[in-house]
Amino acid sequence: MENRTVNIVTNELSRLQRDALEKHFLTLNAEDRRLRFGVALSDHGVSDYVARIDFERDAVYGVYDDDMSLAGVGHLARGEGFAELGVSVLPAHRGKGLGGALLARTHMHARNWGVPTLFMHCLSENGAMMHLARKQGMRIAAERGEADAYLELPPGDAASITTEMFTDRVALFDYALKSQAHAMRRLAAAWSGLKQD
Repeated sequence: MENRTVNIVTNELSRLQRDALEKHFLTLNAEDRRLRFGVALSDHGVSDYVARIDFERDAVYGVYDDDMSLAGVGHLARGEGFAELGVSVLPAHRGKGLGGALLARTHMHARNWGVPTLFMHCLSENGAMMHLARKQGMRIAAERGEADAYLELPPGDAASITTEMFTDRVALFDYALKSQAHAMRRLAAAWSGLKQD
C-alpha cells in the first residue's frame, strides 16, 4: 500500500468569518476548551474571545472541511517582539495533520511579519500541542503544569514572501472549489427531497 501525503490548505480568515470561528470554538467540549485556552471557557467567554480578535493586528487561519465548517483554527496574536499562537482542531479531524499545517502556516506568516519569536503557551498535559511544538523545533520550558514553547524565526525573505503569496492564492481557489461543491450537494439534496414529495 502506497503512502500518500495529503496537502492541507489553510485559509486566512477575516472578521467576516467571526460566526464560523465562534461556532468552531463552541463545538469544543469543556476539556478541549481548557486545553486550548488554559481554562474551560464558558460559551459567553468563547463569544467574548472571538469578538475581541483584532483582525487588523492578528492573523487567523482555518482549515475548512467539506461542509464548509472550520475543522481547525490557528490564531496568531502579534505582540512586542513576538507572536503568540493558539491552535484548536475539532475531535473528528484530529490525527490528520491539521494542527501541523496550521502551525507551519502561522510560522511562515510570523516570519514574514518580521517577528523574531513565535511563542505558544499551553498546559503540559496537552500532548498534541507538545508534539507539534517539538516537531517544529520549538524550545519548551515546562513548569508547574504549564509549558511555554519558543521558536526563534529568521527574517522573511523573497522566497518566504513569495511562498506565502502563492499559498494564499491556492487557499482562495480551494475555498471556492469547496464552497461550490458544498452548494451543489445542498442543491442535490433539496432536489432529491422535492422529487420524493
